Amino acid sequence: MGEMTALRAIVRGRVQGVYYRAFTERLARKLGLSGWVRNLPDRSVEVYAEGDKERLEELLKALHIGPPGAWVDDITTEWLEHTGKLRGFSVTG
Repeated sequence: MGEMTALRAIVRGRVQGVYYRAFTERLARKLGLSGWVRNLPDRSVEVYAEGDKERLEELLKALHIGPPGAWVDDITTEWLEHTGKLRGFSVTG
């Protein structure tokens, strides 16, 4: 395992109603990350994930593309301290 860290990302664009959250959940689980993804009232999507930094960077690259039908205008990212408190990855809202 490499460096353990956490990533918070706000994804803006056409990211609601196009299975963006399911896409994120599936990939995060495949990468062995913990955390959640949710829709925000302003039509953006918030992602919080913890795990190996290289795997988080892989997730972030995929977030820029998204599933078919989505387009991403901008992603605001913040790297945070790994808490180790989360288990699994889920869609929360």
